[in-house]
Amino acid sequence: MSQESFGVDIRELYQQLILDHAHNPRNFRIVDKTNRTAEGYNPLCGDKITVYIHLEGDVIKDIGFQGSGCAISKASASIMTTCLKGKTKAEADALFQFFHKMVTTGETGSHEETKLAVFAGVYKYPVRVKCATLAWHTMNNSLQGIEEMVTTE
Repeated sequence: MSQESFGVDIRELYQQLILDHAHNPRNFRIVDKTNRTAEGYNPLCGDKITVYIHLEGDVIKDIGFQGSGCAISKASASIMTTCLKGKTKAEADALFQFFHKMVTTGETGSHEETKLAVFAGVYKYPVRVKCATLAWHTMNNSLQGIEEMVTTE
């Protein structure tokens, strides 16, 4: 099946999904009962983010974020929060590793989180990789209990 099956270019659908999450971000809020927080900053693009997590045992019971940034940065944070809610720390780490590899190499493999595939083409634009990964690195620091601000420098 080609990328233009059914008369619709998959890249156009991906672009629409990214714009939807950028303009209407999911989980754009401070989480009740936050017990893990981290901040991130991308000086190249000006993206700033704070990730809020309610971790119960080893499970992400709730996750949210606040901040400002470009469409890719905001959409990445929004989609990340929808993918991670209910996951264990180990599952979140596996998704972080998958996402990082995908946006730096374009490799998607056969991963179950197809929502993340909208970012597969980001690897072609190295400056945008930092935008896409900022929320993920910030979330990772939060789960690891690292309070130092994440920067993409």
